Amino acid sequence: MNWFGFGFNGFGQIRTNEKLTDGESAGDANVTYPISIDIVCRNLEEEPVQICQHNSNVDTQIRTSWSRRAALHSNRLPSRDNNWQTAQPETAVKGDGRLCLAGFGVGTPSQKGCGGCVEESRGCQDAHISEGYLALSFTDRVECWNSERNEKKPGWSMVIPDNTGPSLAFPLVPGGYIASNPPFYRPLSPQLLAVSLALGTEHAVLLTASGDIYTWGSGSHGQLGHGDLSPQEEPRAMEALMGMSMSTVAAGGWHSVCTSAGGDLYVWGWNESGQVGLPSRALRGEQQKSQDTGGASTCKDEEESYDDVFISIQAFPALVDVTQSCEVSKISCGSRHTAAVTSTGDLYTWGWGEYGQLGQGTENSSDEPRRVEFFKDQGLRVVDVVCGPWNTFVSAIKEDPSLHPDTNIINPLTKNDIEWKNCL
Repeated sequence: MNWFGFGFNGFGQIRTNEKLTDGESAGDANVTYPISIDIVCRNLEEEPVQICQHNSNVDTQIRTSWSRRAALHSNRLPSRDNNWQTAQPETAVKGDGRLCLAGFGVGTPSQKGCGGCVEESRGCQDAHISEGYLALSFTDRVECWNSERNEKKPGWSMVIPDNTGPSLAFPLVPGGYIASNPPFYRPLSPQLLAVSLALGTEHAVLLTASGDIYTWGSGSHGQLGHGDLSPQEEPRAMEALMGMSMSTVAAGGWHSVCTSAGGDLYVWGWNESGQVGLPSRALRGEQQKSQDTGGASTCKDEEESYDDVFISIQAFPALVDVTQSCEVSKISCGSRHTAAVTSTGDLYTWGWGEYGQLGQGTENSSDEPRRVEFFKDQGLRVVDVVCGPWNTFVSAIKEDPSLHPDTNIINPLTKNDIEWKNCL
């Protein structure tokens, strides 16, 4: 499995300084096409070693904030038949993990890839990164570290009690969830039976074991999906989706997304940049200006523009057809853009594209889902997508596994190329 990145690279989160072309610096180079990321684990006492891009026994997940990228490495344990190849990343039991960071305040221009591993993360199962804090989830505890201080111990921690309910995805913990800022622990009613939680800038979207969705927080841009712009102090069920079983949720800056068990995509919230996938007046206005030849508009042109239906705020969930030929399997939201992976392994993006975060080779925005042709052209099947606020990270495998049946990876290196070392 290989990870690719595109979009905002102001702090070297996607490609490091040494990979920039002449005349570029990490601070001004946006990445508009997907490029392969070198995930390098840097031990404090060893030389940096590449441990995940071509190592089939190491599973890597990406977590992001505005200025940093975190790579969570974990050993994939063999399946019950003691076969590494049949232990798939999605289902394999994971061994001890370790988190490596890239971006603001990490490493120097001469360092490669991650720049630095978080020594305190050894053994962690998952992580959540924000501009101010790094939350690490272990089997028995959660630790929150201040990202701006060189601390010797976490600023906050809690013991995780035994979970007797449904399996929880971090930042959910038994009895509640871990927020991005203090107070870190926020309780939730056990009657919700929460299984997944997405945190936006000012709101939260929760998925229950029965497939229902609850939202709360700020509703100023319709991101709660209740039909109005009112805030909600407590989780409130989304009545518009009741009776339809949902399977995944995602939250952007001021918009929200979910998919049904049948692979349908529902979106709601702010559509200023087309991130909801509906016609955006602001976006169409910008496009018209860029296409304007300087001639005066006619009355007919003005009349046609008034006939268009534009959506600034979508306060109820709307069904968006990404593609009619397949289902949506994975979703993720940036601050003002959205990405979806289909069951056929294609990646679609839409919304704000000023930093190249749509992966279309331009810095244009779009209010229509468009396939990122790079992966199809390279014979790659997309399996996961993680949006940062202004960038996007994608994992992909070779479309034809017969090319490398043992590992199903891209251009595997031989032992003569590099000596693989495991620093976990």
